[in-house]
Amino acid sequence: MKNNSNFEFGTIVGLILGVLSIFGSFLLEGGTLGALILIPAMLIVFGGTIATAMIGSPAKIFFKIPSFIKLALIPPKFNIVETIETIVNYAIIARKDGILALEKEVNNISHPFLKKMLRLAIDGTDPETIREIADIEINYITERHMANATVFQKMGGYAPTMGIIGTVMGLISTLANAGGDPNELIHHIASAFIATLWGVFSANIIWLPIADRLKAIHAEEKVLLEIIVEGVLAIQAGEVPTIIKTKLYSMFPISEQAIEI
Repeated sequence: MKNNSNFEFGTIVGLILGVLSIFGSFLLEGGTLGALILIPAMLIVFGGTIATAMIGSPAKIFFKIPSFIKLALIPPKFNIVETIETIVNYAIIARKDGILALEKEVNNISHPFLKKMLRLAIDGTDPETIREIADIEINYITERHMANATVFQKMGGYAPTMGIIGTVMGLISTLANAGGDPNELIHHIASAFIATLWGVFSANIIWLPIADRLKAIHAEEKVLLEIIVEGVLAIQAGEVPTIIKTKLYSMFPISEQAIEI
């Protein structure tokens, strides 16, 4: 039901393109990368962002941030088409030999949600109860996944603020030592704004896109879970396999339905 994870090239290419667009334009205007690499400014932005995320998030979620980043870069691939074909095959067996004939197939199912739903159907659980159990599980999965994505959304909000703090601190230090060479003063003022750059950059190129990517992964998984629920209920109701297949593929965009059916 789920293929091995692979690098999400869209995410990688987008990240590279964003970095090249922003820093490339700076270089084209005559700037140098050395002018942007200011350790104090980066420490305030990234250290402050991580600190605020730690304060505002449960520890069990915060310490999973590296795994969430890995998930965004190497997302699981949910093979929805394969799942539909598997459900249709189960429907053929149930239609021919009865739903109890699926008893021997249950132990071979790798997807835990499909295994649970099919087990409930085989045990004679009424459809309303199956749907209620499925809805509860899907809702809690959604809450957990949204909580994970929310951490990165918050970091995307914290980062620009940390950048402003870094800029204000830089300006305070610069103006406190004013009175010397005007050119040197201008240089220090320009350097003070590097913190704002890193704050806005990290928010819009790193943290917020990761949050959106996690939401997209969840949306794909949710479709898979909903297809499983509808398929199992259709098998339990004794519907014709071809009707089940058509019903499940109707959850695809129309352009994809024509290809898959």
